[in-house]
This record gives sequence, structure tokens and C-alpha cells, in this order.
Amino acid sequence: MTQSTLALILFLLPLAYSPGPGNLFFAANGARFGFRATIRANLGYHLATWIVTFAIGLGFAAILARGPALFLALKWVGGIYVLILALRFLRAGAYGGAAIARPAGFADGAILLILNPKAYAIIALMYSQFLGAAGAGDLGAIGWISTVFTLNNLAAFALWTLAGDRLAAGFRDAVAARRMNLISGALLAGVALWMLAT
Repeated sequence: MTQSTLALILFLLPLAYSPGPGNLFFAANGARFGFRATIRANLGYHLATWIVTFAIGLGFAAILARGPALFLALKWVGGIYVLILALRFLRAGAYGGAAIARPAGFADGAILLILNPKAYAIIALMYSQFLGAAGAGDLGAIGWISTVFTLNNLAAFALWTLAGDRLAAGFRDAVAARRMNLISGALLAGVALWMLAT
């Protein structure tokens, strides 16, 4: 592992493992449906993460900088989407098979990343620190940074999902399941409101 890769991982640790829209979304889904049911959403989120990270490395950040209205639109659409996901939890019934409840899918994961403007800001900041002007056209460096960033996030989200799954093991009856859904929905709603307010 090169020194710059180690520095990149250390830079990303607090960003990836602290609570945020993605982590709470996957923790809530892990609590509601179990770890295995979240795999498709995780793949969607992290494939989108790699693509967006690579695109920003190629200059997408400059497009966003020139168009603050696009960034603002992403912020609002992203916050509303997370709020919709929160409402799904708030309306869900017991674990035993409520018709309205379904695990998040591949598209849900991808949309969550694409509509998260905070991710764009973090990615642009990461490139400003670890790519620099000299590496702006270096596809190998951009690919490597995109891969390290994506794998680090995948590991963090897997841990949050497992934590949600383990926590929910004690909430398998209908009353406790409803309580867990309300808590998960309220947390996601809080994150959505935070996204819209900042």
C-alpha cells in the first residue's frame, strides 16, 4: 500500500463511517430486512459511487461549480427522495410480511447516491487533496482513487447494515417491529430534513 493510498484511507475513515444518509439508510434496511436483502441496493449505490467519483475526477466537479442551480436542485431532490424512503419505513408493518414493506433494490441504492449532493462535495474535496492539478488527466490515478473511495464506502455500509441487522434481532415480534420501523423512519426523515436545511 502506497503512502498516498494510506493517507486517502485515513482521510476517508471519518467521512465513511460516521452517520450520514447512506449509512442510516442501509442500517435501517438491515434492521428491517436483514443483511442479505440489502445486497442489491448496496451494489446499486456503490456502482453509482464509482461512476460518479470517476466522472468528478474527469471534471464533472467543474460543471457543478459553474452551475450552482444544478447543485441546489440535486440537494432538494435528494432530500425529498430520502424523505420518501423514510415514509416507507413509517408506514411499514411487522416483519412478518406486510405487503407494503419491501427491501430497497439496486435502483434505490443508485438513486440515493446520485441524489446526494453531499457526496459530490466530499468527492470533489477528496480529489483536491489527493489528485492535484498534475494528475488531472491521469486516468489510472482517477480510477485508483475512485476504487479506494468506493471500496471504503462499501465496507462502511456493510458494517452499518450488519449493525442494523443485529440490532433488529431483538425486535422480531409485531409490536417491536413497528417500533423499529418508526425509529428507522424517524432517523431517515431527520437526515432528509438535515439535507434540505444545509
